[in-house]
Amino acid sequence: MKICIATIVEQNYKIVFEGFTRELFLALAPPFPPVNLLRFDGCKKGDIVELELNMILFKQRWDALIIESGERDNEVFFTDIGTKLPFFLKTWKHFHRIVQNSDQTTSIVDDFEYTTPFLVLDYLMYPVLYAQFAWRKPIYRRLFRVLKTTEKFLRS
Repeated sequence: MKICIATIVEQNYKIVFEGFTRELFLALAPPFPPVNLLRFDGCKKGDIVELELNMILFKQRWDALIIESGERDNEVFFTDIGTKLPFFLKTWKHFHRIVQNSDQTTSIVDDFEYTTPFLVLDYLMYPVLYAQFAWRKPIYRRLFRVLKTTEKFLRS
């Protein structure tokens, strides 16, 4: 299955990419399942991210390897694949794109594909995974908003 979610933010794409840190990763985590971030190397080729999902009665690992990263005109990208996945996933590939738009905004694109052990479960997981990533949209917008300042003039 394939899902693509784009979010437009009011910031330069290079500043947005610099914000892809451990702190952002934790801020993007949805309330369920709670996530324990065990390792976060970054977003460059060869980096590793290791998570532990707390499913209440048991815990599941989700480890990912960044298999490619780079920059093109007005775009930074990286791709991770699941190397150790929770029981409900068989494969995972997530292509991240941070693209400068012509109007000085940036599109953050989460484009991912997954499979589960059963075709029926692929379809059942679609709304769950879509919601998990749609959760990120207001967080991205809040964190990557250009702060507009106003000048205050003092009267003498």
